[in-house]
Amino acid sequence: MDYKRLLEIEKPYFSHEDVAGLLAIKKESAAVLCTRYVMKGLLTRLKRDLYVRTETLAHLATTDLYRIANLLQVPSYVSLMTALSYYGISTQVQRGFVENVSIKRTKAFTRGGIAFRFFKVSAALYGGFVKDQGAFIASPEKALLDSIYLASMGRYALDVASLDLSKLDRKRLIHLAANHPSKTQSFLERLYEENGRSREL
Repeated sequence: MDYKRLLEIEKPYFSHEDVAGLLAIKKESAAVLCTRYVMKGLLTRLKRDLYVRTETLAHLATTDLYRIANLLQVPSYVSLMTALSYYGISTQVQRGFVENVSIKRTKAFTRGGIAFRFFKVSAALYGGFVKDQGAFIASPEKALLDSIYLASMGRYALDVASLDLSKLDRKRLIHLAANHPSKTQSFLERLYEENGRSREL
């Protein structure tokens, strides 16, 4: 009976406090109840005191998944090919995973069959993101630059062939790249040179 009441929670994810408020019970009792439903497979624990209904996880809106990613590792923002695909800059289809940039650690969390991947960068390179529909996501140029930076360091497989660079502001990219390592800047230059040659063919 209590689980059916949880369907009344309109948020895509919720806490012990949300459950306690809905059912008019103590927060400690809500925690026990949520643990019981996790064991039954009805709820998926995203992290401590954060849950989602298992049946809805795979059907959440893209931005809901991005908000969940933001919460799984704080601070972080959605970036790399996930963001580039979101903006239509990459033709690579993103299914079953969300890529993110963080200053904490490189790690992957799998929740309900969805992988949330986090790549660590230094605090000096962390930034260039916006808030879109409640989710923190890299700007188009920063998403590409994050991808190039990690690829230039041998830490990321960048699908160059899938990119449409015409949708990006090259001057902004060069400006953002100014505080990145020289090998990242060289990678960016080569990317545009190769793109220019391919368009001439």
